[in-house]
Amino acid sequence: MKRDAANAKISVVIPMYYEQEVADECHRRLTAVMQAFADYELIYVNDGSKDDTLPILKGIAARDFHARVVSFSRNFGHQAAVSAGLAYATGDAVVIIDADLQDPPELIPDMVALWTQGNDVVYAQRKHRKGETFFKLFTAKMFYRFLRSMTDVNIPADTGDFRLIDRVVKDAFLQMPERNRFIRGMVPWLGFTSVPIEYEREERFAGTTKYPLKKMLKFATDGIISFSIKPLQISFGLGIAAVVAALALIVYALVSWLTGHAVPGWAPIMIAVAFFGGAQLISIGVLGMYVGRIYEESRARPLYIVKETVNLPDAK
Repeated sequence: MKRDAANAKISVVIPMYYEQEVADECHRRLTAVMQAFADYELIYVNDGSKDDTLPILKGIAARDFHARVVSFSRNFGHQAAVSAGLAYATGDAVVIIDADLQDPPELIPDMVALWTQGNDVVYAQRKHRKGETFFKLFTAKMFYRFLRSMTDVNIPADTGDFRLIDRVVKDAFLQMPERNRFIRGMVPWLGFTSVPIEYEREERFAGTTKYPLKKMLKFATDGIISFSIKPLQISFGLGIAAVVAALALIVYALVSWLTGHAVPGWAPIMIAVAFFGGAQLISIGVLGMYVGRIYEESRARPLYIVKETVNLPDAK
């Protein structure tokens, strides 16, 4: 179904966490791009920043009625910030983009053009990433391929949260209640018509990454556990393998004893204990992660708490 971009309202959701160095430049570049559209809004979500990010955003909103500000009571995480922005977005289409300008705002008109052709989701796919270490490039590449092998959801490789989604997709997304969110997997799960658009990812305009190795590992774990039960199946397989190995050792021990070739020693025992103990610990650990997620979901706490808003209705 064709869409009319000339009369459409486009929302842009920008999560912000300690981005005082890029906030003004981010708004300047977004505004330069979005002025080409008849109606638009820029929704900045302050994810508990303790620097001058919020005062800067308030100043921007005071000067520009297109700018809206949602500020959390504390840091709830990038995925929660994006979800809050989507909840407040009123556009016919919504673009999700980070504030660090690694993802170019200038790509938005091309994304909107693909949306007008009837695509419900336009996801930006990186063909090159500037300023990234070999370790990060390699691990990111391996993660997406591993994730695709672990789940039935077709999660595109080399993509982040930079994407455009139709309002229908946004409404369907907001019906998903889980607390531990992996948006780049949740959107494909919805199953709407999607199309990629390739781009070169730039270096950060300023500041430092908000995703160090520890957060990246947690993010990867969220993606795998949220969209696959294969870790449980693998742990079950390890248990079966341990049992088979134990039976083989018993047969070997009996044959050695019957043939008089039994060699006393502690090495076989220690190897067996280490193998079985390791298999059990892996299985318990994987099971514990899933049980922990069940516990977190059962508490049914809010995904985020909004402390204040600017140019928007009262907090949701």
